[in-house]
Amino acid sequence: MALRRRSIKDTRGESALFRVRALVGFVLILLGLSALVTRYVYLQVRRHDEFALRSENNRVKPRAIPPARGLIFDRNGVLLADNVPAFRLEVVPEQVPDMKAMLTAIRDVVPLDDDDIDAFKKQLRQNRRFDSVPLKLHLTEDEIARFAINRWRFSGLDVVPYLTRRYPYGSLFAHVVGYVGRIDADDLNRLDADRYKGTSHVGRSGLERSYEDLLHGEPGYELVEVNADGRTQRVLETHPPKPGKNLYLSIDARVQKAATDAFAGRPGSAVAIDPRNGQVMAMVSVPSFDPNLFVNGISRTDYTTYTTDTDKPLLNRALKSAYPPGSTVKPFLALGGLEYGIRRPEDTVLSTGEFCIPGQQRCYRDDTRGGDGTVNMVRAIQKSTNTYFYKLALDMGIDRLANWMGSLGFGKKTGIDLLGEAEGILPSREWKATRSKYGWFPGETIIAGIGQGYWNVTALQLAHATATFAGHGTPYAPRLVMATATVKERPMPLPNPPSGPSLIHKPSDWSVVNQGMEAVITGGTGKGVFTGFPYVVAGKSGTAERFSRRTNDYDTNKNTAYLATRHRAWFIAYTPTDAPRIAVAAMLEAGAWGAQDAGPIVRKVMEAWLAAQGGAVPARNAPEAGSATVPNAPEELEDAPVATPADMPAALPSDSSSAPAPEDGGNP
Repeated sequence: MALRRRSIKDTRGESALFRVRALVGFVLILLGLSALVTRYVYLQVRRHDEFALRSENNRVKPRAIPPARGLIFDRNGVLLADNVPAFRLEVVPEQVPDMKAMLTAIRDVVPLDDDDIDAFKKQLRQNRRFDSVPLKLHLTEDEIARFAINRWRFSGLDVVPYLTRRYPYGSLFAHVVGYVGRIDADDLNRLDADRYKGTSHVGRSGLERSYEDLLHGEPGYELVEVNADGRTQRVLETHPPKPGKNLYLSIDARVQKAATDAFAGRPGSAVAIDPRNGQVMAMVSVPSFDPNLFVNGISRTDYTTYTTDTDKPLLNRALKSAYPPGSTVKPFLALGGLEYGIRRPEDTVLSTGEFCIPGQQRCYRDDTRGGDGTVNMVRAIQKSTNTYFYKLALDMGIDRLANWMGSLGFGKKTGIDLLGEAEGILPSREWKATRSKYGWFPGETIIAGIGQGYWNVTALQLAHATATFAGHGTPYAPRLVMATATVKERPMPLPNPPSGPSLIHKPSDWSVVNQGMEAVITGGTGKGVFTGFPYVVAGKSGTAERFSRRTNDYDTNKNTAYLATRHRAWFIAYTPTDAPRIAVAAMLEAGAWGAQDAGPIVRKVMEAWLAAQGGAVPARNAPEAGSATVPNAPEELEDAPVATPADMPAALPSDSSSAPAPEDGGNP
């Protein structure tokens, strides 16, 4: 057996190999430690501020505080638009893992209709994921309690308190004050996102829309500490919002109510203006609607009811609907004849029942069979003699007629502080040239002289023209808002200087037309309407007939019911005539005659105005159709919310869609 050869151990080589391996391992460890230290330095030193801020943002969240919307008062401090506390359900999208599943589950806890879901989804597409989005407004106590029990199931949802709009008098001021509505996707595109943070409503119509910038205010914010679930733990810092400004209107709620009641539900409109300053004391459109239904989203059923109603309650007739004015334009036309030197007060015209243009077979009739005989200007206004104004219009010519009537505000916006005003139609060559290839005909000038033909005016325009005349020709733009103020400020009156010099150059011209309008009340078409009224009243009736083109005959063959609903019934008036303080225009869409149907409405307005001044309401011999007693302090207004002394000034300023063109023909 051969002996195996024993190897000799290389101690030195193994030692060298170990040292190399140890050195390599040490170097690797050192490199790893260096990389780790470098990373720590990068994160803890270089990016310290960034990560500290992100950490703080995870703990501290800003939350917008919407401003309180400004309140709206009438001239006596009666509260017309208020803010009341309510609760809404809000969602923070980034905290909801499955939005579709959440919407399905929450409906079992808080009832949601399709309108709520649609509005939520529209805002969801526009808002940032970390902004709260309202899901349901105006939660009931039962809904709040049910959600509180199930709160643990819904991350990102919470019940939030807010102030919602309330209109104590509902339909009475719906067309003037308007209403607010939920902000939708279109609003988010046009509104300042920073200014409307946390805000869920915006002005939709009336003064709520026209004065949105003043009423809204400026939002504030608070910094809140939240836990890992996003629930608020405490408020760290608060920057309060600036509330919107309050509006103080020139409207008197008592006069507004009396005017509305006088219509007795019949479609029409009325406007009362102070001739001395343009302040609107009443502005009524009948029928009306309940603005409270629109605040948190009107139901489809209610909206369909309004939009399908043949009387169109959503339409502001005083501002947007225009109709032929009939004979109410005659006093203004007479004044134009005097101003242009075309007529003298003593000039007379023979009224035989018809007026014919030489060379034409068709004649234009008077209101009275056989005519009114020989009439001067005063008697022509009193009797509303068509022949007198046919000839005056023809002598004046359409160009001067349009220029003069335009100076009184017809055919253009009055400048009232409400959006959406209609311009109406003032007949002129220029107006017709844009709509017809035919030139202007003399017959069109004649018919324009009695307020028919192409004429269309709004109740606001006619009231403005009446107030301008009552104020001896000095025009003021109609104004609804007298003053504004924040909670801590005294109301600041808004200036409303005359919009131009007086249109009347000779006081005697005003006196002649005023005499004619007084005669209308004492012995003309308006006789008996103001019997027993303590002040002298000047007025004019107007009945704009929808008359057939196929005949020029009278409507005496029509039955009474037909006549009572066929015409547009107008009445204008002002009082007291020695120093006018109120001018009123009223229109009924369906009536028989202006004085008979619209005249009592104007009287009711003036009685309420007189009672508001502290005077006694005069008794009448017999009640007029559709009239209602207006007490000195209407029962519905006795307990009305009023401004506190801190809210109200020591003294506010004192009282110191077009319709189709009518058919041919017409009565006064």
